[in-house]
Amino acid sequence: MSPPSPRRRSASASGRAAGRRPRLQRVEETSAGGLVIDRNSGPEPHAALIGRLDRRGRLLWSLPKGHVEEGETTEAAAVREVMEETGITGRVVAPLGTIDFWFVADGRRIHKTVHHFLLFATAGELSADDVEVAQVEWVPIAELGHRLAYADERRLVERVPQLLADTA
Repeated sequence: MSPPSPRRRSASASGRAAGRRPRLQRVEETSAGGLVIDRNSGPEPHAALIGRLDRRGRLLWSLPKGHVEEGETTEAAAVREVMEETGITGRVVAPLGTIDFWFVADGRRIHKTVHHFLLFATAGELSADDVEVAQVEWVPIAELGHRLAYADERRLVERVPQLLADTA
């Protein structure tokens, strides 16, 4: 009788226990954006929302936001991103809140923190010229909760009426 053959590890295990997935690289990302309000839009203020198409082609409404560039404050990034994605220049008047979440992309596990601010419109015209944006609209404050696609952003805008009263 011949001796038993040694067990072989699968080629895919390559130095790790069979059946375990490789550990993903963890990455921290910081973004900023906000809700820009036009207080001169009649009896009720309106806010600019952006619409982006998801992978299925559905239009999802959200707050404008994007990456904070090196050396940039979150407030400056929020003003820049709002202008790039809506065409409206705004002035930060109050923090709106922070959202953080995890996702996996390009073989990396990403922890994203997004700082949101309340801004008052100071100049510009509504424009969807940004390649990432399909549509931009002025939406009455009372309709924001119904229009926004993401629950965490809906929770942030619940504070807007009180923040507007505090800044009046």
